[in-house]
Amino acid sequence: MTTALSNPPARPIGVTPNRPIQPPDAASPNVTSPTVTSPAVTSPTVTSPSATGRGAQPLGATSFGATIPRLDLRAITDADFAAIHQAWIDHQVLVFPAQALTDADLIAFSRRFGELDHAPVQENGQRFASGMPEIYVVSNVIENGEAIGSLGAGEAVWHTDMSYLPSPPKASMLFALEIPPTGGDTWFCNMYAAFESLPPDLRQHALGLRVKHDGTYNSGGYLRQGVTPTDDPRQAPGTLHPLVCTHPESHRRMLYLGRRRMAWIDGLSLPESGAVLDEIWAHATRTEISFAHHWQVGDLVLWDNRCTMHRRDPFEATSRRVMHRTQIKGAAPPAA
Repeated sequence: MTTALSNPPARPIGVTPNRPIQPPDAASPNVTSPTVTSPAVTSPTVTSPSATGRGAQPLGATSFGATIPRLDLRAITDADFAAIHQAWIDHQVLVFPAQALTDADLIAFSRRFGELDHAPVQENGQRFASGMPEIYVVSNVIENGEAIGSLGAGEAVWHTDMSYLPSPPKASMLFALEIPPTGGDTWFCNMYAAFESLPPDLRQHALGLRVKHDGTYNSGGYLRQGVTPTDDPRQAPGTLHPLVCTHPESHRRMLYLGRRRMAWIDGLSLPESGAVLDEIWAHATRTEISFAHHWQVGDLVLWDNRCTMHRRDPFEATSRRVMHRTQIKGAAPPAA
């Protein structure tokens, strides 16, 4: 079982875009920077406005994913948060290592981004952390015959959180309390890059299409509570969203896919829809525009739910993995 963290020191904010991992040497067994397959990643640093008095330095907005080390999220100023928020918009995924957060701390930091969702109804076990409905427990652990969380130990497929809702959450945070010795990595893919690198004919065809985002199953493949399954995505619960959306803060275009299972393009036959979606999904989930985060206890990962997708690698069911998640409500439905 993992051990508790000591309090990390508060330092000026330094944002380091994630790069391909080099094999750690024997003296550094805890090197855990997320893997990025893109070879063209720069290394800008942003210093918090409160530390310099001159405002944040420009960030490399083309860099997908960044780590902000040596920062205690319990002690940030408003100026620190402004720099963090801009880094999140620029990099889409932020990793804050070595945090020592209580559930109350996690909720407090999450609320800086906006109003929080309550944990969704899950397939079994407890729905949320005791007394804190904003904390969704993601775990395979069974205690006294009952699951303490959701999603088990299997693979969680590529998805965008709760995209079947009319106004999906804009951001998600996941905090690592216990991790398995192997497996359980979380992958992220860049939906800006997915759209921008589509073949021109397919990119043009995608404009104006709407996709049905199915609400029947969660990312672990479990039937959602209270839902009657169907094999016809046209009849399934869910919401139609534009296939190509514009980010409300960066103003960049991106693909908005949700989940592949039970997805359907409005107005097309099921075979036609399936063929178009299969081609787009194969392109959007390429390793060239994805990276994997290898978890350490105390990692907090924040991602933009509007312009990324994520998935989880499986791990041994006999290992323990306990994560606490928050989600920030979206201000409006995804829009073209």
